[in-house]
Amino acid sequence: MLKKFIFAYLKKNIKIILYEKIILIAVFAMFSIYGFSQDLLSGVRVGYNISNLDFQPNVPGGIDNVHRNGFAIGFFVEYVLSDKVSFAPEIQFSAEGAKEKALRLDYIQLPLFFKMKVGEKLAIGLGPQVGLKVHGYEDGIQNFAFSGLAGAEYMITDEFFLDFRYNYGFTNIFDDDTNLKANNHNMQLGFGVKF
Repeated sequence: MLKKFIFAYLKKNIKIILYEKIILIAVFAMFSIYGFSQDLLSGVRVGYNISNLDFQPNVPGGIDNVHRNGFAIGFFVEYVLSDKVSFAPEIQFSAEGAKEKALRLDYIQLPLFFKMKVGEKLAIGLGPQVGLKVHGYEDGIQNFAFSGLAGAEYMITDEFFLDFRYNYGFTNIFDDDTNLKANNHNMQLGFGVKF
């Protein structure tokens, strides 16, 4: 009986357990390399989010799909790979989704941002992003999200910067048994400091 319960629990929650382990290992690796690198910056950034859901094919009746204003806060390290290229993994909390309470999506995210300088103070970037939902596990919404990220960063001084990011979710936010399909998308205006 106990054996059946354990197997049923693991089968139902294996994705969550694996994703949490992957994020934990990535965060540990990101910060453990910090002590070994000469060309490394770290910092903090905050952002203002404007997000919404892209329903397919149409917004179902009874759902008020209005954009949500939220915030993000995160910590990053930036590995300088060359004069023009850097890699910036980050861990952040981000409030996204839609305004309707049932469609609010709060994530712990791990953006993996590859940046290229295109001027003295300007850089553009691309990368993948994984997210783990931080509320309600039996609510019909996927606990894991995968998205693509693009953005630009402008250095105000040697330490302070402004950035703009856009991410589009590649995964359906709803569980398969809901018969709904929607992708999360988010615009983020950020401000940060590099140490």
